[in-house]
Amino acid sequence: MDLLGCPICRCLMCEPVTVSCGHSFCRRCAATSLQSQCPVCKDKLKPRDIRNVKNNVLLCRIIEKCCPEETELKLCLLERLKACNYSQALRIADDGLEIASHDVGLKVLRAEASAGLQRLPDALQDLDDVCRLHPTWSEGFFRKGNILADMGRQREALVQYHRCLQLQTDFFLAKDQIKNILEAEGARVPEEVPQLLQVVSEHIHRPCAASCSVGPASGDAPGLCPDEEQDEAASPVKRTFRSECCLSQAGAFLPATEDDEGLPRRRDDRLRKASQDQTGQERDLLHSVLSVADFECPLCIRLFHEPVTTPCGHTFCKNCIERSLDHNLRCPLCKQSLHEYLKNRKYSLTAALQDTMSRLFPRQLEDRKRVHEAEIVELSDLTRDVPIFVCTLAFPGLPCPLHVFEPRYRLMMRRCMETGTRRFGMCTYESSEGFADCGCILEILGLDPLPDGRSYVDTVGGSRFRVLSRGKRDGYHTADIEYLEDQKVEGADLQVLQSLHDSVFQQTQDWYRGLGVPEQTQIRRQYGPMPEREHDIQASSDGPAWCWWLLSGLQLDPTYKTNVLSLTSLKDRLGHLRIVLDYLSQT
Repeated sequence: MDLLGCPICRCLMCEPVTVSCGHSFCRRCAATSLQSQCPVCKDKLKPRDIRNVKNNVLLCRIIEKCCPEETELKLCLLERLKACNYSQALRIADDGLEIASHDVGLKVLRAEASAGLQRLPDALQDLDDVCRLHPTWSEGFFRKGNILADMGRQREALVQYHRCLQLQTDFFLAKDQIKNILEAEGARVPEEVPQLLQVVSEHIHRPCAASCSVGPASGDAPGLCPDEEQDEAASPVKRTFRSECCLSQAGAFLPATEDDEGLPRRRDDRLRKASQDQTGQERDLLHSVLSVADFECPLCIRLFHEPVTTPCGHTFCKNCIERSLDHNLRCPLCKQSLHEYLKNRKYSLTAALQDTMSRLFPRQLEDRKRVHEAEIVELSDLTRDVPIFVCTLAFPGLPCPLHVFEPRYRLMMRRCMETGTRRFGMCTYESSEGFADCGCILEILGLDPLPDGRSYVDTVGGSRFRVLSRGKRDGYHTADIEYLEDQKVEGADLQVLQSLHDSVFQQTQDWYRGLGVPEQTQIRRQYGPMPEREHDIQASSDGPAWCWWLLSGLQLDPTYKTNVLSLTSLKDRLGHLRIVLDYLSQT
């Protein structure tokens, strides 16, 4: 199946699991073929990511809804195989293939049942069909190699393992089988895959008499491979070709002759055409059986936006599961711990679900995206409903490091990052209104998430603002604000202001030099060194930076500092600072 097919075996997924990169596979395919990386995106995978993941509940439900009989048959077949009840498994597979004669997944399972009953030629025939139909499926060649090895046809098995390792260089089981065969024949076995493939290729192309370690089968001529015995009377050219190839799949390494290639090619065309017809029918089935309600997030009850699947197999919108984990480190549905999931913070989109929605419900998905984009635009407005962090005083140009641990503020930080504004308001607490009437915009410079969901956030102060109205959104405060700017003066007023500025600046330097070394060190560590004197004291809408540095370092009542922060007259602000410095110099 195209949309719900396994990227490894190319069949309808059976017991689908979704790994950390967001791609989904049959459980059996994931267990045998996934090694160190995803075959689709090449993302690195950890063995425990594959072992611990559970079946994708939503994908299981969708596949069962679309193909109930096939799903039930394959699950029943898998149960028989797990119980080593190969006779019943074979009967079930035969019954299934009578209905769907070209179902590759059933052929693979029937081959496994046949192998369990030691019907190796039947298993080989099924796997030969599978490899012809899916020439890039590494596990198909590995399974075929195992059957050939069990039949004592080591040279041909080596060909299949070689092809498997060519397709997937981290298929370590194939590598181990190659090493076992070569070591049994006394050949040199390099560790690196490219060198190993070269050795295998050279070994395969040697004459059979020099390289075949297994003896002739019963009834065969001594020293001859089965193909050589069969064509002993053939022309010298054909005998030489047979002895050099000794392959069960024509054309794997050497080109087939015109006489040999016609039948397999026509057979492949028939298999591929049947598979394409079946895929088209299954796609039509998806349209007729599935509805938008099958793709709704269990938390927001809306069509999935960026669906992600947790290790426990449940699927949610990315934003929804993040908000849930802010409050509880367990799955909202099954209550399994998601501590490691949060620690890794790898919320990869579930590709199978996203692709299915895009193909089946493009209009609804586009509507859902527009709703999300409208929400982002609304959250990006830095004048209306601006998020307010109620904590401490912040000043323009000065650092304000934060330790974010409350769920509401975790959400606020994520939204600031997602919208791209990276900004929010900071105000002090006030009992009557919830927070002060004046504050400072903070810009996020860096966000360091911790394994338990908390984070350290580096911010720096920006523009000052005055609160016009208050509100709330999802637990945190918001406000409609207007930005504050200093009133500029000219002429004689500017000369007076410059004189006052220079005088207070000198007072500030004297005060700072008069502090003890511990106090100076603490101020530098928290607020940085004292800013230099600015040439144009009205260049910034917030006035000279050293004024805010001084105000932040003074041990004053927060209400008094907030009043100074709200002033739009540099002259008035300098006057307040002079009063404080005069008092400190006297005491």
